[in-house]
Amino acid sequence: MRSDKLDERVSAAREETEARGETFYQGPSCVHLASFPPKERWDDWVELESKAWPRREEHHYKLVPTTCFNCEAACGLLAYVDRESGAVRKFEGNPEHPASRGRNCAKGPATLNQITDPDRILYPLKRAGRRGEGKWTRVSWDEALDDIAARISKAISEGRQNEVMYHVGRPGEDGFTERILAAWGVDGHNSHTNVCSSNARAGYQYWMGLDRPSPDHANAKVIFLISSHLETGHYFNPHAQRIIEAKAAGAKVIVFDTRLSNTATHADYWLAPYPGSEAAIVLACANYLIQHDLYNREFVRRWWNWEEYLAVERPEVETTFENFETALKEIYQAYTFEFAAKESGVDARMIAEVAEVVATAGTRFSSHNWRSAAAGNSGGWQVARTLFMLNALLGAVASEGGVFPNAWNKFVPKPIYTPPHPQTWNELTWPREYPLAMNELSFLLPHFLREGRGRLEVYFTRVYNPVWTNPDGFSWIEMLTDEKQVGCYVALTPTWNETAYFADYILPMGHGSERHDIHSYETHDAQWLGFRQPVLRAARERDGEEITDTRAVNPGEVWEENEFWLELTWRIDRDGSLGIRSFAESQQRPGERLGVDEYYGYIFEHSVPGLPEAAAQENLTPLEFMRRYGAFEVKKKTGALHETPVPAEELTDVHVDRFKRVFTRTPKPATPNIVPVPTLDPDEDGRRMVGVEVDGRIVRGFQTPSGRLEFYSRTLADWGWPEWALPVYIKSHIHPDNLAADQTVLISTFRLPVQIHTRSANAKWLDEIAHTNPLWLHPTHAAQLGIETGELVRVETEIGHFVLRAWVTEGIRPGIVACSHHMGRWKLKDAGQRQLMATVALEHEGSQWGLRRERGVAPYESSDADTLRIWWTDVGVHQNLTFPVHPDPVSGQHCWHQAVRVIKAQPTDNAGDIFVDTEKARKAFRNWLAETRPADRYSPDGTRRPYWLLRPLKPAREFFRLPETPVMT
Repeated sequence: MRSDKLDERVSAAREETEARGETFYQGPSCVHLASFPPKERWDDWVELESKAWPRREEHHYKLVPTTCFNCEAACGLLAYVDRESGAVRKFEGNPEHPASRGRNCAKGPATLNQITDPDRILYPLKRAGRRGEGKWTRVSWDEALDDIAARISKAISEGRQNEVMYHVGRPGEDGFTERILAAWGVDGHNSHTNVCSSNARAGYQYWMGLDRPSPDHANAKVIFLISSHLETGHYFNPHAQRIIEAKAAGAKVIVFDTRLSNTATHADYWLAPYPGSEAAIVLACANYLIQHDLYNREFVRRWWNWEEYLAVERPEVETTFENFETALKEIYQAYTFEFAAKESGVDARMIAEVAEVVATAGTRFSSHNWRSAAAGNSGGWQVARTLFMLNALLGAVASEGGVFPNAWNKFVPKPIYTPPHPQTWNELTWPREYPLAMNELSFLLPHFLREGRGRLEVYFTRVYNPVWTNPDGFSWIEMLTDEKQVGCYVALTPTWNETAYFADYILPMGHGSERHDIHSYETHDAQWLGFRQPVLRAARERDGEEITDTRAVNPGEVWEENEFWLELTWRIDRDGSLGIRSFAESQQRPGERLGVDEYYGYIFEHSVPGLPEAAAQENLTPLEFMRRYGAFEVKKKTGALHETPVPAEELTDVHVDRFKRVFTRTPKPATPNIVPVPTLDPDEDGRRMVGVEVDGRIVRGFQTPSGRLEFYSRTLADWGWPEWALPVYIKSHIHPDNLAADQTVLISTFRLPVQIHTRSANAKWLDEIAHTNPLWLHPTHAAQLGIETGELVRVETEIGHFVLRAWVTEGIRPGIVACSHHMGRWKLKDAGQRQLMATVALEHEGSQWGLRRERGVAPYESSDADTLRIWWTDVGVHQNLTFPVHPDPVSGQHCWHQAVRVIKAQPTDNAGDIFVDTEKARKAFRNWLAETRPADRYSPDGTRRPYWLLRPLKPAREFFRLPETPVMT
């Protein structure tokens, strides 16, 4: 949809609404929310109690904004705080939020379930027996903090910084904890990204220097989606509403998904390819554009690094664009519709029709790939890379209706303190075998510790449940029950999870309405800043109370992580001798610990353009403004930032190299460039890169080593992967050539849109909607196996098997099976969440492990009357336990698709049964490790990793050098 047409529709809707005498919401939503509470009435909003009719019963509320923490999108929420009781009665959307615009999916309102969950953890707990024995004792925060701080302080003082690790799943904030770790001087950040999105990140980073796309769906003419990414947590609601807006204005939607997802049901073209073949189809579309000269020739000439490709790979050819076009036709001519049809099983005529639709998009082509095809397959990073190639061919990059580099549509403000880079490198997370890994090799940690590559003194998990989420979970249990490998494990969690059972401390942290965070995400072509806050604290402060600790307003002794991390930092360095304490010290009150009001007040006042002025117009401080409204729109559109001219004052002693990269001796400006260039080694005369020369103009370009979009990745070529330096098709590990005759492919990368990985087990509304995960089979496949809906089946993997019920449906490609990954929750003994966690017996003998279900869920009495109304018993199966690790040798992504055998359940099988042999898991780990090309042998410059690649917590530059000791194998 064109932006001018969108503006016309908004104006028409406004006129129509006003003609009816209704109110059109005036805030950032810019949509028809006529009945939404206007912000001027948020201090005393009145609603009638529906159950009291016909009697009139008024409820008076304070409406307090926060943001949802039940997926990555951080949509705006308004908490309805009862003015009489002080309790939160419900959550609805915040129309002042520029991304979600007052709308929420089911997960947002379900925040109420989470904060009122009768089974939530309310007090710090310490292990009383053996790890995993299930014995706990309540302890004070002081006891827990002093013990943990002493362990960390001792490790740092003794030079054992790499024994401190923080492992996060969904961060929900922009870098707070990374800066805490940097203040400690540890390279201890670990993430879930390599079981989530590293393949997609790699595909995008090698093209544009940033690792995520930001599609402008609302203004697109053609929308091309690979996988059910809208249902897997990333910007589900903000993207979905903009896709529907575009579709209503005539945009065509193309969806590749082997399973009929909710997203696919809205598609004009739904293709269900053989898993792993997606890149072949995309390249056939690209070849169609190339062979028929339907690409944006001028954009390709100006912004692809074709000169570098010809100079390095075809030096015998004169470096002209015409010669490159000839080469381009030669490179991709084999990717015909017939080739793609053979690989994918999709009819060649359908592929041709899709290609023709793509060709009509021009620069209004939005696309997205995140998990599914990218996360499922070895070489899956080429799925994202080939998809973005369509944008690059059409010139639909940083264009209205196209795809932007994500950081251009994010806003990350400068904090009060910026600690230095850690003076160490942690090979437990960044091993030399994976120099191009997009993120930490988190899921290999048990194997690295078993090999003797290191140990952990203190290990934190936050918004993460590795035993349940990761593949090969029994290896994690083996690691966590070995105190020689992990000295102290601290689970930071608001609710019980499978990993927390093996912790030394369980520390209760707040849900989305009980904590502080700031965040900004690439939901559309704009920049915005969201503010998550403890709503009861904000409500009471609005009445004049002074709150300095969120434990004063949260239930029990639930804390928020930011205050926890500041206090822990303060105690690690009690006398300041380690140089750590200063990063947690108040500037307003020297000698005292920094508080969250000062921390966020500084950011909002000094680091957010336009916010102080907007706050002043309402006689508020910037912090008060954000507490009042919960979000701020920094910029409506960013546009083509790569075309931004480099200011003359930055161009001193300029040198332009053979590929038109521009270097200068001018110091870096105090204010970061709007489009940062990568941190590269200086040229031969010590100059730094500031941009590129395009048609005689010096402009910022892209954040790649060439400053252009990199059709040819010199990085891949130089670091041992020359055969994959261009966007090409890589046959997956589950390609038919790699399967036995009786094997099929299991897709495990999808989840239903109402669930939240492991965080939704304490959301009763969501549990009732979706609480089990049967095996999807097509009717023809089921008939071949003699299986009917509801029957038990056994799925055999490389290292074990699991047992579940079958669901026969036409919503999946024949011959492929699928199982949603967000179910199968379990608990040991009585400790746990009783609405969605089955009680199991954990069986173990040598390397053989099993889970056997003792009972499912059932009604129970609690402080919530609804727990007596539980009508379901089955909670699905924990399939991830039976998957071996499959680390992609380039990106490090775990490749989720499994080669499996599906048979009828055996006489002794029961629903939910699991069996795994961890010795087989270790063999699989070693087999995949052998496919890597380690930096020891392939580094072109003696470093561990290309310095320009993104890294969440970057060590000091000198620690990128390879040590002399060889890599362990």
